[in-house]
Order: sequence, then C-alpha cells, then structure tokens
Amino acid sequence: MYTKILVPLDGSTTAEAVLPYVEALALGFRTAVEFLSVADVGAMTSHLAADKTHRADAVVAAEAKNSAAYLENIAKRFARISSQCRVLRGHAAEAILEAAAKDRNTLVAMATHGRSGAQRWLLGSVAEKVLRGTTNPLFLVRAGVAKTSPQRIINSIVVPLDGSALAEEILPTVSSWAQALDLEVTLIRAFQMPGAMYAGSEVYLPDYDELRKESHDEAAAYLKHQEVRLVKEGVRTVAIRTMEGTAADEIINFAHNETHALVAMSTHGYTGVKRWLLGSVTEKVVRHGDDPVLIVRGGRGE
Repeated sequence: MYTKILVPLDGSTTAEAVLPYVEALALGFRTAVEFLSVADVGAMTSHLAADKTHRADAVVAAEAKNSAAYLENIAKRFARISSQCRVLRGHAAEAILEAAAKDRNTLVAMATHGRSGAQRWLLGSVAEKVLRGTTNPLFLVRAGVAKTSPQRIINSIVVPLDGSALAEEILPTVSSWAQALDLEVTLIRAFQMPGAMYAGSEVYLPDYDELRKESHDEAAAYLKHQEVRLVKEGVRTVAIRTMEGTAADEIINFAHNETHALVAMSTHGYTGVKRWLLGSVTEKVVRHGDDPVLIVRGGRGE
C-alpha cells in the first residue's frame, strides 16, 4: 500500500511519540521505514555573522554527524522493522516536504505538540508547515499520550462522512487499513438542526422533532450504504453512528471516548493559498483533538 513510511525526528521526546505507532504500521503493512533528520541550517547558524561561513559549515556538519548517530540508535531500538536512516541539510519543513514528494505513496508519520487551548499547534511549527504543504498521506499523533502494546496501539478507525464525494475519498484507505491492521471501523455523520430559526418565529415551520427524525434517518441511511460498501470489500466490523451537533466537536468527542481510536479524514487537495482553508472541519479536528489523525488529500480544486 505504501512504498515507505517517512518519519521525521528532531531528537526530542515529542517527535519520538510517533515511534510506537510507526512500528505497528510498518509491521501491519509490511512496509519499510525511513527515519529522517534535518540539520536545519537556518536554526543553527542564524546567530553567526555573515562572514563566519566556515564556522556555520562546521556547526551544520557536526549536527549532521550527531543526527546520524541518533537515528542509528532509533533504528536499533526498533529492530523488528526494516528501516534506513537519512540526514538532510536545509530547512526542516522544506526538506521533509521535498523528501516526501518524491513518491506519492510515501506515508508521512510525525508527532505534534501536546499543548492545550490557544497554545496547541503553534503557527510556524515544522509540523504545521508539513501539514499545510504536503500532498502525501499524513499520520499525526498527539505527543504526551502514553501507549504500550504496539500490536493494539490502534483498535478502531473513526470515519466522519458528510455525504460529499470528497469525504468519501478516504474510504479506500480506510478499507485497506482496517484489513491490514484488523481494525474495527465506525462511520459517523453529524447533523445540525437550525434551532435558532424556531425561537420567536412567526413563520410556520414543520414539527421540530419530525425534522430531527428525518435528518437522523437520512444520515443513517447514507451511512448504511457506506457500511455495506466496506463490508463487501472485506472489512470485518463496521458500525454506524449519527449525532446531532457541530461536526468538528462531535468528531472530537466521539473519538475521545473510544479506546485507541484513529480518526481518518479526506481534505481538499488545493495548492497555494487555498490549501488547508482555516476553519475547515478537518483542521479543527487536527488542532483540537487528542487522537491520532490520518489525512488523505482529495481531488484537487482550482
């Protein structure tokens, strides 16, 4: 399914939070792993004067050597999987994006800061730049969540669907993951009732409970259709859930209450300034959820 799993590491415990997941994925998919470190020229030499080029080169060379040794130790820790190590020089996010873009079947797996509130996903971070810039499938893990048994580090996949063709583009990936890793799948769809329209309205509106039931039934019928599709493809266990509320909030809360869940979503394949439109449901889930998220780019927009 994947040519390899690309794992950017910077030597921090935050970045290493993804490693137990990577081991499980590599074993499940029988895929090789590439541990990648970037000797970030800008970060290490910004304090040096312009005429100290030779010193800058020495600093970067030393960092590259240290990074290579660090990655080799990581590879030894995860000897059950086939892996290779690579150290690049440049700016971290750009180097990661370039390395991933060479093969569209490369899965990028990395960890994000486990911050809360307004501090979560600080703008300008390497992870966010990769999130916004990559067209590769991307697996993100929130650092700070302890996991143990690699074989069952993920038990289920939560798949939000809104009825659009874009959202459904995640389903082939979900089918492959569920079968390769023996995961249960839960398809969910949130619907929101226009409650504000009823308050003090002088216009006749249909019965609110009837509208809610119609919305629920429509969502359930749609999910049932997708359930049948996945079962026919060989997915062992598929459940469906409808819920009333704001999509992002319902997705986050549902996944949080599941045991070792992964949220899988498709998002726009836009490029440039349109990529990762602020306020999208997918971005809210990535920013504010606590569970791992798998993101696949959908069809490209204009």
